[in-house]
Amino acid sequence: MSTDNAHAGLADFLAAGTDADEVPELDRLLRARPLLGAFSTLFHGSEAEVLMRVMVLGEIGRNADMPRWSPDSLRARFAFIDPVKLETVLRRLRDHTLLRFEDGQYLLSDIGRNAGAALTMLLELSGEEDAELGFLTAQLAGLQAVDRDTGDALQQLLGKLNDLTLHFEDAIASGSEFRILSARRRLAANARWLDRGTALLRDLLADEDIPFERASLAQRIGLAQSRLARVDASFQRALNKIESQRVTLGGSGISSSDVAGWLRGLDAAALAGLCADTLTPCPDLTLLAGGHELLDRAEPAAANEPVPEAAVAVLPAPDDAPIAPAPQMEDLRLLELFGQRMARLTAPSALADIVPGGSFAQASYRMSLLALLRDADADGMREAGEGPIADFLRMPVDVRFSEQLQPVEDDNVAAITVGEVVPRPANPI
Repeated sequence: MSTDNAHAGLADFLAAGTDADEVPELDRLLRARPLLGAFSTLFHGSEAEVLMRVMVLGEIGRNADMPRWSPDSLRARFAFIDPVKLETVLRRLRDHTLLRFEDGQYLLSDIGRNAGAALTMLLELSGEEDAELGFLTAQLAGLQAVDRDTGDALQQLLGKLNDLTLHFEDAIASGSEFRILSARRRLAANARWLDRGTALLRDLLADEDIPFERASLAQRIGLAQSRLARVDASFQRALNKIESQRVTLGGSGISSSDVAGWLRGLDAAALAGLCADTLTPCPDLTLLAGGHELLDRAEPAAANEPVPEAAVAVLPAPDDAPIAPAPQMEDLRLLELFGQRMARLTAPSALADIVPGGSFAQASYRMSLLALLRDADADGMREAGEGPIADFLRMPVDVRFSEQLQPVEDDNVAAITVGEVVPRPANPI
């Protein structure tokens, strides 16, 4: 497309009196019209046409040992495509400079090879749960490796990190166990990209000649990554709160979360079948009175008898509320005994060695205390408050959890999270 035609088309979108050359945001796009035209060629038309063009372009560029293809070799390579349709695809790619035809052979143009390489990266990451952060991190690494301007890439990366933060905060605020678990899996899927992004920022900030605006943007990205690194503790606190509110259906061992998860796996027809004959619509009543009530009111009126006035409902006289007994003191003996055992630790101990013992409820209580201790350390709350719980939170130990489980030889606990409790070294006098 020529410059005059491009400006003429943009005039329909711009405000009156505004020229395309006066808009800085359009300048880079106008200079990249050949590349944009290549993508327009690839993605114009039906879905089937787009798939054929992208596939043919990618296969031609994938064979590094044979960059030039004769028409016969292309027909043999794409024997599964109708010959007429294949010729149409090749002609469109050739007419729009994605392919070149020289000396009776096809080869990729520079624009075609760049477009194919960009699509290859996107397709490579498309199978992951959250491909956007991986693509943005790879894009930033590529620009940094060739010493190009990384300003826009940093802005895109910061926007993605902020979007993830809001998504995780919304999941925690919803109080939904399923949303929190889904958000936690998404965080775990992005963990490696966060680590690689941190390494890239460290290299970027090590450059003494980096502009101030770029350094400020990199620091903001570092803060956003730090918030995401700490959000797992918030997930655990929310899940602990949900765990304390979970209801078990009798002695079946089935909890309300199990029922909710089963219901979420049903389709609309199955849910409608469960509701059949269990829900009835509310009848459209014009009077909340039955036949007997109406007859009792009609008989005195028909016999010209006086109708007794309705009794006046009077509230009882106010009275002092009874004095409630003193609340029962919380039994903290298990907390104190566990705290004494923790205080005697002199070397790192696995969770499997110090948590099990007694009933399953006691082991769960010890595990929740360790999770509380880890969260208090992450939130800087070790020095807050007084009492036995506050004393426990100030224990000089570090608690570490992992995502793996290990079997336990215990009658009440089958498996436990892999982790350890590490005593802190004593401060020198």
